[in-house]
Amino acid sequence: MTTLKGADIYLRALEPEDLEFVHEVENDESIWEISNTQTPYSRFLIKQYLENAHKDIFEVKQLRLVISNYDDKPLGLIDIFDFDFKNKRAGLGIVIKKETDRDKGYGREALQLLINYSFTHLGLHQLYCNISEENKASIKLFAKLGFESVGLKKDWNYTNGSFKNEYLFQLINN
Repeated sequence: MTTLKGADIYLRALEPEDLEFVHEVENDESIWEISNTQTPYSRFLIKQYLENAHKDIFEVKQLRLVISNYDDKPLGLIDIFDFDFKNKRAGLGIVIKKETDRDKGYGREALQLLINYSFTHLGLHQLYCNISEENKASIKLFAKLGFESVGLKKDWNYTNGSFKNEYLFQLINN
């Protein structure tokens, strides 16, 4: 997958050695809101997930990749989900684990690589993402890469005792 290499990062498949990293990301309550997570994940469940991560996107309708720097340090995760081959669309999600690794262009580069891969190799026509209206960094990132806000879902997610609105963004490959 040489198309998934950028200047500062590359995207790679999940490996069994990623167990602790994925466990830390999935159990970080500070990002549960953006990942729609409600409960912690056990190492056992994540191990099972990693054992099945090799399955084809056309079969499981999703693809999760590790965002890694060239020192092979995992920085975050990027996902294609709700892969719909018939309608040629999918959702995208991204998280950079450590705050100290954010705002360095890694997310932008990873997202651009996955957009190119989705349109070129998967033959998708459109990509979408759901972003809390409070997540200004993600709104800025996706907008910078051409995603357009196409709607606001009011009181969409219940988090920390209150309802939050969520934007729907789309990028259509013309």
